[in-house]
Amino acid sequence: MRRFSQRSYLVTLSEINITPLLDLAFVLLIIFVITTPLLEQSINLKLPRGGQPDKFVNKRDIRTVEVSATGVYALDRRRMRFDQMIAQLAADFRVNPNLIVYIRADQDDPYKYVAAVIDGCQHNGITRYSLRTEPTK
Repeated sequence: MRRFSQRSYLVTLSEINITPLLDLAFVLLIIFVITTPLLEQSINLKLPRGGQPDKFVNKRDIRTVEVSATGVYALDRRRMRFDQMIAQLAADFRVNPNLIVYIRADQDDPYKYVAAVIDGCQHNGITRYSLRTEPTK
């Protein structure tokens, strides 16, 4: 009969099995790869045609407001409530008095959503805004 020493039971495992850890890392990587484009996507809009090309404007002076036909608002591609958006625009205007608000609204958008954005801008002293359109071909 074979005898085992007591010492073999007391030896600690000096290697960690990293296979489950790698599996978890790959699953998290796949989740982030799939969800990141969904988070960065803005509102899908059909802009009306017309307008003229822009003159040179500093990119730091521009904030883009998007309004969907269902009344969903986004500021610089981040969806937010109307009151949050207006408060953020007012804070940005206090920091940068050269602020220009680009308003992108769906062509089928009820006018009340665009009017609300313009009214909110004017109440906060923001008088430089531009209604965006698709260029004519």
